[in-house]
Amino acid sequence: MATFNYTVDTQPMAEEMSSVSRHVNVTTGAVVAMQTSLIAAEASAADHICENVNKGFYSLIRSQISQKMAKLKSDVDSHLMQLVQQKKALLSIKSRMSRDYNMIANRYNKLFNSLNANLKHRVFELDKPTIDFACKEIDKVSNRTKYLTATIPITQLESISLSQKIIASNVKKRGFNVINSMKGFIHEMNLQKKLTDQVLIDNNNIIKVGTSSIPILVYECNRDRTENKNIDIIVPVVELDNITVCSIKNKAYSEFSQLNWNNETKPAPEVYEEFSKLLAISSKSSQIKDLALQLFQSNKYQTI
Repeated sequence: MATFNYTVDTQPMAEEMSSVSRHVNVTTGAVVAMQTSLIAAEASAADHICENVNKGFYSLIRSQISQKMAKLKSDVDSHLMQLVQQKKALLSIKSRMSRDYNMIANRYNKLFNSLNANLKHRVFELDKPTIDFACKEIDKVSNRTKYLTATIPITQLESISLSQKIIASNVKKRGFNVINSMKGFIHEMNLQKKLTDQVLIDNNNIIKVGTSSIPILVYECNRDRTENKNIDIIVPVVELDNITVCSIKNKAYSEFSQLNWNNETKPAPEVYEEFSKLLAISSKSSQIKDLALQLFQSNKYQTI
C-alpha cells in the first residue's frame, strides 16, 4: 500500500486564530461594556420610571384631595350661605313677632285696663255707701292728724282752751257722721238680707218625699256603616243629681225591650209649633226652610 506524506503549514491558520482571538476579546469587552451600560441604563430607566410613577401617584392623590377639598369647600360655602339666609329670615321673623307681640300686648293691655276700670266702677256702684265708707271715710279717719291739726300753743291760756274745744267738737262731729254711715250701712244690709230671704227658696221647707214625673228622650241611630242601631236616652239634669240621672237611664235601658211602640204619621201640635218657630227665626233661605218643612212632615217615627 502506498504511503503519502504531506507537510501542512499551520502558520496562517494560527495567525488567523490569533486575529479571531483578538476580535473575540474585543467583542467580549464590547459585550461587557454594553452589558454594563445596559444595566446602568436599565437602572436609570427604572429610577426614572419609579420617580415618574411616584410623582404621578402623588400628583394624582394631590389632585383628588384638591378636588375633594374644593367640593367640600363649595358645599360648606353653600351651607354657610344657606345658614346666613336662614339667620336673616329668623331675625326678620323674630323682629316681626316682637312687633306683633308688642302691638297685641298694648292692645290687650288697653282692653283689660278699660275692662278693669269699667268693672271697678260697676262694683263700686253695687254698694256705693260701703265703698265710700271704705275708700273715703277710712282714709279720712286714718289721716285725721293731717285734717285736725292743733294750734301752736303760743297764745294765752283762754285761746288754747277754746281751740281745744273747737277741735274736740270737730272730732265729735266726724265721729257722729261715721256712726251714722255705719248705721245706714247696717240698715241697708238688713233690708237686703230680708229681700234676699224673700226671693230665695228655702231648701229646708221643700218636701222631698213624693213622686215626680221626669220626661226622657229615647232615640235610635246608626253611628257607623255596620247598620247596628244604637239606643240613647237623654234625661234632663235640672234639679237632678248624677245618681238620679244614672238610675233613670238604667231603668229605661232595662225596660226598653218591654215597651210597645206605635207608628205616628202626624207630629204632636206642640212639636209642630216649636218646629215652625225655629223655621221662622232661622236665617236660612226659603228653599232650605221649605225642604226642612217637607222632610219634617214626611218623617215617620214611633211613640210609646
